[in-house]
Amino acid sequence: MSVESPPPDIQRVAMTLIEALPYMRRYRGAVMVVKYGGHAMGDERVAADFARDVVLLKQVGINPVVVHGGGPQIKAMLDRLQIRSSFVDGLRVTDAATVEVVEMVLAGRINKEIVTAIQNAGGMAVGLCGKDGRLVEARKLTRTRRDPDSAIEQVIDLGFVGEPTRVNTHVLDVLTESDIIPVIAPIGVGEDGQTFNINADTVAGAVAGALKARKLLMLTDVKGVLDAEKRLVPTLDAATARAWIRDGVISGGMIPKVETCLAAVEQGVEAAVILDGRVPHAILLELFTEGGFGTQIVAAG
Repeated sequence: MSVESPPPDIQRVAMTLIEALPYMRRYRGAVMVVKYGGHAMGDERVAADFARDVVLLKQVGINPVVVHGGGPQIKAMLDRLQIRSSFVDGLRVTDAATVEVVEMVLAGRINKEIVTAIQNAGGMAVGLCGKDGRLVEARKLTRTRRDPDSAIEQVIDLGFVGEPTRVNTHVLDVLTESDIIPVIAPIGVGEDGQTFNINADTVAGAVAGALKARKLLMLTDVKGVLDAEKRLVPTLDAATARAWIRDGVISGGMIPKVETCLAAVEQGVEAAVILDGRVPHAILLELFTEGGFGTQIVAAG
């Protein structure tokens, strides 16, 4: 008795599932912190793929925690309200009027859009910011700059820009142990209740470190870290990463992303990965395929 073979497309789907199974077993019960941001957030198709991927992780027993940014959306709202803003070393100088807009856009509109997308994909999500349950406690961030004429270090006032001092993991533990996917806006709270605007990458790294996440996945607008010959590097150890920053191989906007990854692995995160969030199903390609998809930064080679 002959058995008819299924079509090649169906066979490929079956093989993909079989190949992914060992990775699903490996990561079952693990916490994965996913930083979602950049221009990919403005693409409805990519956003829908992202939501489905996050829901799939939860359904196979992985615990995703989403931290999102929203720089382009903040700029659009500030422009609409005719509020001027400036940047210092990539950080938005945040006065009282600006921090109100930042909180409204991040903790309001964007956060709820991501929550809705996840729930439309079949998951259950709760939107949070660092002020909820004092999830992310913060202090004012200071920057200095050397005056080129006098060579004197000058303190730059960034306004209500903050840096995390503590992450209340109890809030997140309660959620991750349930069916709920936390979605965190990068707003922090000071000792006196003051609102702070915090870089989303920094919050993601702090959350991953506090939770001792298995991986921190940094979805960006680039493929990953490139070497001196501009080739994608699949794995990078901490010592090499620091040397490349010192030597200028890693430069520009990639420096703070790599530094965030280094801080996370120093706090016990197994690996931090920089990958292109514009590619459909980038998260699944990273977690469930041999060799991963972006650049994985680890403590030691």
